[in-house]
Amino acid sequence: MFLINKPSDGQLRQFIDSERNLPFSYKEVGATGEVLPTGYRIDHNRQRLGSGTEAFNRAVAALRTWKQFDLGWVQVVPIGTPVEVGAVVGILTKHFGVWSLNACRVVYLIDEEGPIRKFGFAYGTLVNHVERGEERFTIEWHADDDAVWYDILAFSRPGKLLVTLGLPLARMLQKRFARDSKRRMLDFCQTYLSR
Repeated sequence: MFLINKPSDGQLRQFIDSERNLPFSYKEVGATGEVLPTGYRIDHNRQRLGSGTEAFNRAVAALRTWKQFDLGWVQVVPIGTPVEVGAVVGILTKHFGVWSLNACRVVYLIDEEGPIRKFGFAYGTLVNHVERGEERFTIEWHADDDAVWYDILAFSRPGKLLVTLGLPLARMLQKRFARDSKRRMLDFCQTYLSR
């Protein structure tokens, strides 16, 4: 959905309510946790956030509160949506002088122990989204070197004709999101850890 003006809180609630029970826009639901499907663009981005327990806990807290979307030009709505399977969020984006609003649903959670401690989740696009695909956000703590990493893995393809026609612009926004999201998570963790 494209809008001239930023939607009000009431419009955002109405949008989420209208999208809540819609199906996913792609058949490979959960594939970011298994084998990535063919026929999609694959994007994989990583950022080292620091090391140790505090860095891991801070990064997990940031992911649980959608801080990776707190970019100024992108945000998750409604604010405070818990990261849990089935939760539906809107991704509100300001770009090229207009606002876009698209809905996604949390597909699965990650909470693993082992030599690499992991926390994260994946969400997938719903049928009215301008893209089709899934994106996974993970925090990893590697026991061998104590490093904490932020990892983004996504597969996508255009879901609407407008995106197909404007594919170079869509790709630019995807790359900008990955870059800004990595920077936001790094800043969030380093600011906290330097106190």
